[in-house]
Amino acid sequence: MNGAAGGGRAAQRLAPLLDRFGEGSLDVRPTSGPGHAVALAREAAGADAVVAVGGDGTVHEVVQGLLALAERPPLGIVPVGTGNSFVRDLGLRDPEKAVAAVARGATREVDVLRVTHADGVVYSLNLVSVGFAAAAGATTNAKYKGWGTGGYVFAVLETLYGLRPMAAPYRLDEGAFDSRPFVLLSFCNSTSTGGDMAMAPSADPSDGEVDVVRIAPMNRRRFLTSFPRIFRGTHGALPEVAFQRARHVAFAPIGPVDVMIDGEILRLAMSSLEVVPKALRVFA
Repeated sequence: MNGAAGGGRAAQRLAPLLDRFGEGSLDVRPTSGPGHAVALAREAAGADAVVAVGGDGTVHEVVQGLLALAERPPLGIVPVGTGNSFVRDLGLRDPEKAVAAVARGATREVDVLRVTHADGVVYSLNLVSVGFAAAAGATTNAKYKGWGTGGYVFAVLETLYGLRPMAAPYRLDEGAFDSRPFVLLSFCNSTSTGGDMAMAPSADPSDGEVDVVRIAPMNRRRFLTSFPRIFRGTHGALPEVAFQRARHVAFAPIGPVDVMIDGEILRLAMSSLEVVPKALRVFA
C-alpha cells in the first residue's frame, strides 16, 4: 500500500475495504518510499495473491518485483492513485469493485512490455512513451501530481510551449527503420494514459501485440486544438496520427532520453522493446 497515493488518501480509502477481501490471512505492508514496492513484491513468492494499493506508479513497481519471481502470484489492483490508467481495461476503476474482483478470484492473463536498455531491463504494464508525453509526464510529476486528472491537462498546456520534434529511429518487427521526426511516440499495452486520455483506443493487453502511436510534427496551435480528441479516442482521424502494431521494436543507438513508463519518468538508452505474452495473471 502506497500511503502517499491519491494525495495521501490511500490508507483511509483502504481501511473500510479490508474485511471485503474474504477469509484468509491478509498482510498489509505500507511502502516507505520509491522502490520499496519492488522489494515487497519480490518477497511474495508462495503468496496466494499480491494486491497493489495505489496508482500507476505503485502498480509499476509491484510488476517489477513480481516478474523477478519464477512462480508469480496473481496481481490485484486497488486504484486509489491519480491516473489509474491500466485498470480501465479491466473494469476496475472503482476501488470497491477492485476489492470484490480479488475476493471473487477470477483472473485474466495480460501481456507486459519488456524494455531493454543500456543499464538493464524494465517492464511496463501500461505504456512506454517518448517525446511530448514524456515531457508532459515529467512536468506533471514535478508540479501537478496532486491535482488529479486535471493536472495532466495543465502539464500538457505548459509543455506545449516547448513543443519540439525529435527523432529516435525505430523498427517494428522485421520492417525498415523509421527515422522520421515525431512529437510523440507511444508503445501502448492498454488503452489509456493520464487517466482519461484514450491514447490507443484499440489496444488489448492480452493480444500479444503492442499498439504503436506516432504523431508527426505539427505546430503548437494545431496540437492544442487537436488535443481534446485524445479524450474521445478520435485523434486517429488526424493525418498526423498513425497507429501500428508489433511484437518487437528495435531502436537505433541513441543517447539516453526521457522515457515515460507507466507514468514514471526514466532516462534510458533503449535498445529494444518486446511483448511478453500473458506474463501476469490479474484479477479482473
